Order: sequence, then structure tokens, then C-alpha cells
Amino acid sequence: MSKQDYSAQLISGQLTLPFLRDEYSLRSSLKKMLGKDIGLTITDNRTCMLSIRRGAEKPSLRIHRIFLEADEPVIQAVADFIRNRRSARPVLQAFIRRHGSSLGSRAVRRSLLRTDGVSHCLATLFNKVNTEYFQGEITAAITWGRRVSKRRSRRVTLGSYCRDTRTIRINSMLDRKTVPAFFLEFVMYHEMLHASLGTEVKDGRRSIHSREFRRREKLFAAYPQAVLWEKEHLIR
Repeated sequence: MSKQDYSAQLISGQLTLPFLRDEYSLRSSLKKMLGKDIGLTITDNRTCMLSIRRGAEKPSLRIHRIFLEADEPVIQAVADFIRNRRSARPVLQAFIRRHGSSLGSRAVRRSLLRTDGVSHCLATLFNKVNTEYFQGEITAAITWGRRVSKRRSRRVTLGSYCRDTRTIRINSMLDRKTVPAFFLEFVMYHEMLHASLGTEVKDGRRSIHSREFRRREKLFAAYPQAVLWEKEHLIR
């Protein structure tokens, strides 16, 4: 194939190749589109493909490496996402759907999930927390855990996140009328932070509750009330 034929196919749209950007070129493209510099971290986090931290000197973006293969319109949508424009979401969600099969996720079967409870619906609360704090970007599944006798375990785990299956499990003991929704949302928010931030490795040590995690945890609107309620009502 001659250079002229190759160029013609590109122009006509008959040949589609991944862009294969690197971190530097992606950051440069976004800087040009935004008119300002940003912090950029490339991740392998399949649960939260994009997240943005605002409020510092410059925005800090965490983005899955699959976006290194994105074309210009998708990168423009990423820039719009940083600007907090709702129009970016359909473009980004469509890109993620197209490339999701190549990520090798071992997600839990949806038929095994149990979100309806006697007193609380996990799906409703999950969508609320996801929208308010994560811009709807958390794709983890959520379910009530199996009921476990207190005699079988001295330590009560209120929630957990499994990265392999991308599943959040909430302790069924919280499915009671006496448990306020804000506390259940806080437990959920804590596990969603695990899904979003992953595990930090510093000086060869793994930390699941890093300084950034603890900072973000306190951003939950009812954080003081949730901590107090747990202290007064739950024996851990």
C-alpha cells in the first residue's frame, strides 16, 4: 500500500487505528483543550474509569489507560468532563461500553446480587451516593451480604469491596429500621472510595486507607453524625 493510498483510507474513514497516546501526549492534548495544566494519573482501575479532584491549584485527573487509545472527540469529552459538563457523559459512556469487553473483568453475575432489603434498598442509596460524590462514575455492583451469626465472628465488618469482581457487599445487619439511611450511605461511600482510589503503594508498603482516602472520607456530608452514630449504637 502506498503512502497516498494509506492517507486516502484514513480520510475516507475506511481504516481505523488506535491512537496509542502516552501519558505526556494525553496531558498535552487536555492542556491545550482546557487552556490550563492538569495533574494526570493513568490507572488500571476498572471500577472508576475517570475521576477528577478539584479545589487544589490545578485539577487532578485519574483515568483508565484504555483512554490512551481514544480518538480526538473522546479526548474532547474528557476535557468537558473536567469542566463538569453533562454533555460529556454520553460520549464517555459509549466509549467505555465499546472497549469494556477488552478489560478482562471478572464481574459478579448480576443475577446473584440482592439489593432489595426489608428496610433499605441498596440500589436507590447507591445511585444517590454515586451521583452526589462520584458523578455517577462508580460501576461496581452492590449487594447485601449473607447473614452471619454473631457467634461465628467477633469482629463485625459493615462493608467490603472486592476488586476482582468489582462488588460492594453491605452487612445485612444494617437492613433495619433503626439504622438511619445516612449511616448506610456512609458505609457505602467508604467502600465506593476503595473502588475509586484503589490501593496506594508507598515505600514498598500497601495502604488501603491512605492519607488521601482519609481526606476524602471526611468529605461525606454526614461524616460527624455517622461516626457518632456508629460509636453509640454499634459494638465492633
